Amino acid sequence: MKKTSFKELAKIAKVSTATVSRIARGQANVDPDMRTRGRKAAAELGIDLEQQRHEKSSIIAFILGNRNILHSFQARILPGAENYCSSQHKEILFLSHRYPSTVPARDPHLPQILNQRALVRAVILGGTNSSNMLEALREREIPFAVLGNNVVGPWTPGEYDAVYSDDIQGAYDLTFHLIEEGHRDICFIGDTDLPWFARCAQGYRDRMNGAGLKPRFTEFHSDDRKLGYLAMRLILSQREPLTAVVAGSDQIAGGVYEALNQAGLRIPDDICVAGFNDSEGSLMDPKLTTVREFSEELGKHLAEFVLRWIQDPGRKPQQLTIPTRVVVRESTRMRPAAEPAGPARRRPETALPSEI
Repeated sequence: MKKTSFKELAKIAKVSTATVSRIARGQANVDPDMRTRGRKAAAELGIDLEQQRHEKSSIIAFILGNRNILHSFQARILPGAENYCSSQHKEILFLSHRYPSTVPARDPHLPQILNQRALVRAVILGGTNSSNMLEALREREIPFAVLGNNVVGPWTPGEYDAVYSDDIQGAYDLTFHLIEEGHRDICFIGDTDLPWFARCAQGYRDRMNGAGLKPRFTEFHSDDRKLGYLAMRLILSQREPLTAVVAGSDQIAGGVYEALNQAGLRIPDDICVAGFNDSEGSLMDPKLTTVREFSEELGKHLAEFVLRWIQDPGRKPQQLTIPTRVVVRESTRMRPAAEPAGPARRRPETALPSEI
C-alpha cells in the first residue's frame, strides 16, 4: 500500500507542506488552527504524527530549574531518574536552566533543544520552577513531570504529573520527636517565602499547636548557611527561652552550629539542633539529627511518570508523595523539664531509627 506523503496530507488539510513538517516535529511556531487541521487530516488518513516524531528518539531531558547544579539535594534526584531511564532503554540529557517567574507562559526562553521535538520525548523538571514553565510546556504539548515541593507561586497540582517528598509530615515527626524529648521552647529557622521551607514550617506549626505550644519563626530570607547563622545570632540576642531549633535544611543547621559555637554554647547540652534533608548531617560535629528525604526515589518516580505518559498520553495526571524518615543522631538529647543546664546525659532508647 502506498504511503501517504506530507504533500498529500498538506493538500487535504489546506496547509503548506512545511507546516505539516513543523506539526510532525512538534514545533511551537504553528498557528493553532493549522495544527488542528493538520492533525485532523492525519487522523482521517490513519497517520500517527506523534509516532513518526518519536520513533527514533530515546532522550528524556532533565531540566534543573533555577538552582545550583551542586545543590546536594537536587544532585541526588538526577541519578534516580537516570537509572530508571536506563533500565527502560532511554537516555537522560541534563540541562541547567534559569528563567524569571514573571514572564508570561507564551514568552519564556526554553532550552533550544526543546524546539527539536524529534530529539526530546519528554521533560523531567527538577530544581525550582514556577507556573509559567509548567504552562509553557503544556501549551507546547511537551510531556513532563515536576518536583512538586519546589514549585513557586500559584499552581494547580492536580493538573500535572508531580512527585513530592513528604516534608510536611517529616517536619511534623521531627517536632514530635523533640517534644517527646522534653523540649517546649522550639524555634523554626527557614525562609517561609520559599515553598519547601513553607511546607516544613507547616508541619512544625501543626505539631507545636497540637501540643499547645507556641510556634516561633524568624524573618530572614535566604536558603543557605548564612540564613542559619544570622537567624541564630538574632534569636540569641533576644534572650528568650530556647532549648531546641528545627532548621529547614542541613545547610541552615550548619549556620546555626557556627552561631552557637561563636556564642560558646554547646550542642546538644545547651541547645539541641535538628536539620532537614540529610544531605550533610552525618558529616557535622556533632552529627546532626535530621529528616531523611529519599532523593533518588523522587528522581525514579519522576522518570516513571514521564515514560508512563509516553506509553499512554490520554491518562489523567498523577501525583505521588514519597515518605520521609527521622534520623536521630548526636545533636539532640532528652531534656526533662526539671533538668538544669549541664553536661549531656546519655540519650535513652528511642523507637525512631538511629544512625551513627
